[in-house]
Amino acid sequence: MDSLSGIAMFVQVAETRSFTEAGRQLGVSSSAVGKAIARMEERLHVRLFHRSTRSITLTAEGTLFLERCRRILSEVDAAESELSGLAGNPRGRLRVGTPQLGNLMMPAFDGFMEQYPEIELDIDMSDRMVDVIEEGFDAVIRTGEQTDSRLAARRLGSCPHVLVAAPSYLKRHGVPKQPSDLAQHFCLQHKFPATGKLERWPLRRGENEPEVVLPETMTANTIEPLGFAAIRGRGIAFLPTFLVRDALASGQLVRVLDDYLDRTVVFWILWPASRYASPKLRVFIDYMSEHLRIGD
Repeated sequence: MDSLSGIAMFVQVAETRSFTEAGRQLGVSSSAVGKAIARMEERLHVRLFHRSTRSITLTAEGTLFLERCRRILSEVDAAESELSGLAGNPRGRLRVGTPQLGNLMMPAFDGFMEQYPEIELDIDMSDRMVDVIEEGFDAVIRTGEQTDSRLAARRLGSCPHVLVAAPSYLKRHGVPKQPSDLAQHFCLQHKFPATGKLERWPLRRGENEPEVVLPETMTANTIEPLGFAAIRGRGIAFLPTFLVRDALASGQLVRVLDDYLDRTVVFWILWPASRYASPKLRVFIDYMSEHLRIGD
């Protein structure tokens, strides 16, 4: 059990980058934490942290050890939960990372909180690409192809993207008949926050036809402002159907250039791969798979 306590201290220091903060969260002194880490390093014959007066960072060996230790603690948590009967009553803190899509995520999160009041959701809603293992997430929701072998994955659904505009805008500026017409329109574009590059509109074109240079009437690093601006008649936007389904149904927005566009994005929920997932994580994965309204 001393080894397990040391592992818990090591993981806490790795996540907080501070002996003092790790000790505060564990209810022990910073010196006790420091001594436990020193004993572990002596036993393993490796240095786990680089220490300076200003910071604590993981060594290469410490980074490798951290992933294993998190799996060990996850297995212990799952075993204790099963033995204490918590499998039928999931509880505890659950750290989740999602894209910055509040309109899509929050209805499902709200329903989950109502059904599982003893689970404390810690939501990181951001369009940055988080490191699930390194940053200590229990689960994340992502789009696109997934290639991280450290993570388990479940497909949540897929969603087509469409070009949309308000009828009032099209009345004033005309309906584009082919992709080249977009050069003369107001275009509302998404900019990837990590790179600053604009999201490409995947428009079909002829073999010798050049790619259309789209006007940058408005750019945003999240898509929800683009949906709002499109409804207000500010231009044409390229958006997922889950964001605009209600506006399309009510006639606030209409689709354009459907024959020239073909793109579907797949959503996944990912979590650190291990033999057992904790009860709180299992119910979260199942709930999001059933209740997140993506499209299919």
